[in-house]
Amino acid sequence: MSVSLSSNINLLFSASNVGSSSSITSLLEASYGGGAGSTVFSSQNPILSLEIAQRNETKDIQAQAKAPQVQRDIAAFTKAVNSAKSAKDLLSNPTVLKVLLTANGLGSEASFPALAQKALLSNTKDPNGLANQLASTNTQWLATAQLYQFYSQGLSVIKKQSTISTLTNAYAEVLWRQSLDKQTPGLSNALYFIQNASKFTNATQILGDAIMRSVVTTALGLPQQIAFQPLTAQEQAINSRLDIAKFQDKNFVQSFTDRFLAVNQASQNSIGGGSASLISLAVQANSLIA
Repeated sequence: MSVSLSSNINLLFSASNVGSSSSITSLLEASYGGGAGSTVFSSQNPILSLEIAQRNETKDIQAQAKAPQVQRDIAAFTKAVNSAKSAKDLLSNPTVLKVLLTANGLGSEASFPALAQKALLSNTKDPNGLANQLASTNTQWLATAQLYQFYSQGLSVIKKQSTISTLTNAYAEVLWRQSLDKQTPGLSNALYFIQNASKFTNATQILGDAIMRSVVTTALGLPQQIAFQPLTAQEQAINSRLDIAKFQDKNFVQSFTDRFLAVNQASQNSIGGGSASLISLAVQANSLIA
């Protein structure tokens, strides 16, 4: 059904087919059924943008890695790692934290260096350790602390050339994904979802990952306010609408990503009261995730 979805979305967002809000409404009605609305879409096609990004990923990441500022960051990071005498000193370096956190999906936390340092240096086997405490809302803290093992291994893991290479490549990839959002909001999250969806097998894991939470709740039409509900209620909201086992199916993952982008684009570009009905139409279309 993903082919049908792509056809519908391509038609919906194609600049050559969209001349007015009424024509957009007609396209929605033809594709999904429903009443008239007043929502206006951007001519930017998120599904096409995703296809282009996937096709050009390797060469575009390489180009991102060659950008002057990225090269300066990577050079400073590598130099600091190679010359570091202790994990605490290394994690006191702002550039090191920026590269390390960004590469591991924690870039937004770089403005909290004391918290980041304490979390990454904490004992991951201690349930009261900071990384474990933070994992209740963002499991990436614990995953990152476990990966580099600063508490038990000091600098031995991060000083490996293979680790440095993997980490700096990931840094360039994340920056590339983020740059795509300037043209197509949500595209970075879409690419992350495609790459990582198969690793998630239950709702608790999804809710503990900020990006997965955003993609899944958006695609399912769940309101942001769900975050204020008890964890069991949030899990039920996801499980009642989604068979997470299907994340092992690449075709389903691609279709679910298309759904996320369609709903996200509708939300981003809608005008006035027609937005709610339009998003509802997109969410209710079974073909989007069949």
